[in-house]
Amino acid sequence: MGNIGILGSGRVATVLANKLAGAGRAVTIGTRDPAQAALKWSGGRVDFRDHAETARLAAIVINATPGDTSVERLGALRDALKGKILVDVSNATVRGRDGLPGSLLYPNDSVAERLQAALPETAVVKTLNTMLFTVMADPTSLRAAPTAFLSGNDEGAKAVVGRLLGDLGWPADWIEDLGDIETARGPEAVALLVPSVLRRRGLAPFAVALAR
Repeated sequence: MGNIGILGSGRVATVLANKLAGAGRAVTIGTRDPAQAALKWSGGRVDFRDHAETARLAAIVINATPGDTSVERLGALRDALKGKILVDVSNATVRGRDGLPGSLLYPNDSVAERLQAALPETAVVKTLNTMLFTVMADPTSLRAAPTAFLSGNDEGAKAVVGRLLGDLGWPADWIEDLGDIETARGPEAVALLVPSVLRRRGLAPFAVALAR
């Protein structure tokens, strides 16, 4: 699977980096100030680089940047991301007055589709955006089995991302391949539920599940 790069250094990046490093994967976190981020890090063994070098060195890159700025940020890394798999876990929403997600930023398409259009030589795969960030790397913590949805145009890339989800603790039968990148619109629309859930339940772990 090679080196895994994670763009971003917030809560999502921290949870994913710790779980993947614990699974024996070589992980690099891309951040604007690698030296400062390394000083503050208290998790598993990871490397720190700037965004461009992280993308260049990685075989798989996880987008853990804010969804409302992801297209601009990653579009600037087009050359470094050429030939790579980009795992997009972001949601692009307009911030509400209380700081929680509001309306969809791209109501007629999705951030995943826009990333794929901006990065035509990169295989974009959407996943893990329908849950609280803690569940991304600890799906068995919930009382009911959650679902990790996959959307992407490249079948081989989705197979690789499925194995990556396995490293994060996801059983294969909890993963649902929805189809091409346009199908990311459904999972991204789940962000409209999040403000109500968070206001009523706080940061208690939750996820969307496809019941069969």
